[in-house]
Amino acid sequence: MYKRVLNPEYPVVCMDESPKQLISETKVPILASPGRPAIYDYEYRRCGVCNIFLACEPLAGKRMVKITERRKKSDWAHFIEDIARKYKSARKIILVMDNLRYTYSRITL
Repeated sequence: MYKRVLNPEYPVVCMDESPKQLISETKVPILASPGRPAIYDYEYRRCGVCNIFLACEPLAGKRMVKITERRKKSDWAHFIEDIARKYKSARKIILVMDNLRYTYSRITL
């Protein structure tokens, strides 16, 4: 897939998603000074989670990022729709993804 010649009518788009925990510091870190690294306390406060969707077209050097509050099939489907809208002039989008959770979902745009 990645050795194809760039063709705007048949873009190769790689897509993945990743859940991330959001955290914040509970204590003010000690800033770095000459010869000493910054010091951060190991204690943190949980601030929830988010899900990051990423799509890139490596042959063209383009990328799309979308952050959602949750990780549901409907969020995945909306991101696929966003990709389809971005490449609406393409004859066919070659979508490369390793996400087994959604492998059996039927895509109809």
